[in-house]
Amino acid sequence: MDRRLLILALGMFAMGTDNFVVAGILPGVAASLHTSVSLAGLMVTCYALTYAVAAPVMAAVAGNLPRKLLLVSALGIFVVGNAFTALATDLHWVLVSRAVAGFGAALFSPTALGVASALAAPEKRGRALAAVTAGLTGATALGSPIGTFIGGFGGWRSTLWFVTALGIVAMIGVWTMLPSVPLPASVRLRERLAPVRDMRIALTLLTSLFAFGGFLMVYTYAGVVLEPVTGGDERILAGMFLLWGVTATAGNLLSGRLVDRFKSRNIINAMLWIAIINFCALPWTSAHPFSAAIALAIWGACGWGLIVPQQHRLVQLSPQVAPLLLALNNTATYIGLACSGVLGGVVLRSIGAQYLSLVAAALITMAFVFATAAHRCIERPRMQPHATVSREAEPV
Repeated sequence: MDRRLLILALGMFAMGTDNFVVAGILPGVAASLHTSVSLAGLMVTCYALTYAVAAPVMAAVAGNLPRKLLLVSALGIFVVGNAFTALATDLHWVLVSRAVAGFGAALFSPTALGVASALAAPEKRGRALAAVTAGLTGATALGSPIGTFIGGFGGWRSTLWFVTALGIVAMIGVWTMLPSVPLPASVRLRERLAPVRDMRIALTLLTSLFAFGGFLMVYTYAGVVLEPVTGGDERILAGMFLLWGVTATAGNLLSGRLVDRFKSRNIINAMLWIAIINFCALPWTSAHPFSAAIALAIWGACGWGLIVPQQHRLVQLSPQVAPLLLALNNTATYIGLACSGVLGGVVLRSIGAQYLSLVAAALITMAFVFATAAHRCIERPRMQPHATVSREAEPV
């Protein structure tokens, strides 16, 4: 493996850890800042919403900046944001600093994937992208549990210092090990958003938004949802997150193989239906360690297993703008995460944590409706003269 790709993957690992580890420290943050868990959950919303909005905007605005300078600057912003979070003593400053960290992540992640593509030979480009993306999936299996475990001993601020250290190591690595990379062609924001006018693509993006909104809403407040099993012990919660992360990684890899053998729509439908049933049962399965472990395994496998067939569907719909569509799919995922943090907080305050997974199941049901509508549009013969796809794609 090219060590330059590994250092980019480390940056993605830091971004993913920062995104997912907050779920494990929310109760500690709320107690320390004398606020509610639902209000502390806005930490996830601020980070994700900033990422979702800034990623496509900055890709257009910063398209002419040197790639290495952009990556180092992004990691520097990310480090500053997390350091300020670790030092903040007021919820308002915590939320502002989370937005700063999200901005750094929005600047780094799309740029890192573009650099990985530029560094690799055409026949190895897919593996290069997979290597960098593995840093993100690895964060769910290792980064988040490790950060939560550290928080269990040293408090939530030590978790943020751990993420800050990861960002510093990645920044030093990029500065010392990454060569200069040719600038890509500049793409305006209007051009980046043009494919959304294709109804099939728009419905597919809505599927990601609602599906991951449901999946990640429960994850954001997992410390509260799983309290009957963990008893509030963050070290036990870290172990639960480890199980979730391992099965998430396995589900992601397995779906990559399945999508080469079966149609994407079959895998998408199966993942969504299994997740709906699993979340409907979670109020009861989360009360016992064994059943909670099974529920977490199913949840992780279905949640991350949905990513590959969704990406596959988008690429088949319009292969000539595949990087753009994958970036928009990422934005839809983060918008879902941001909105779910707010909605989950409302549910916690109004009807209680035990019903949070039922609301998530409703969101995933909406995702299934959009996925079905997208499939029907794909099967319907296209009549529009100005299509974003150059050939009629096979049903996906």
